[in-house]
Amino acid sequence: MKERIRIGELAVRANCPVETVRYYEREGLLPEPARSGGNYRLYGETHVERLRFIRHCRSLDMTLGEIRALLGFQDAPARNCEAVNVLLDEHIHHVASRIAQLQKLERQLKDLRKLCDAVRSAKDCGILHKLAKDAVRSPGHKPAGHVAGAHVRNKH
Repeated sequence: MKERIRIGELAVRANCPVETVRYYEREGLLPEPARSGGNYRLYGETHVERLRFIRHCRSLDMTLGEIRALLGFQDAPARNCEAVNVLLDEHIHHVASRIAQLQKLERQLKDLRKLCDAVRSAKDCGILHKLAKDAVRSPGHKPAGHVAGAHVRNKH
């Protein structure tokens, strides 16, 4: 008989919070588990492996859509994997683009930091003056914002 584990044990074995397991179920990335007579979710080793796969892909900053596509190939092992290569190439391009954006941001922040190289009162701070001046100079300008994924706090 196959091993059946509850959601808490699955979460421990995949090193993630229980809510993450539920989230991936809602997103359709994890198949619906069997239920016990008491209506507890009962998972098997395939759930553990799949959840670990999902978590690893997330650690590579892949989107849920990308992971869903990869899981589709795992679920159909006879399919040609050319689309997997294309997906990974696109992801590599996305990462390279983000790196370039982060390098540009780093240069901007370093230039800003050079404006205040000594301890002084906040009213004389070159950084604060430059930030205020740039904010007034272009009130209609939409800021570029944070680089997507730069401060990943998503627990999923």
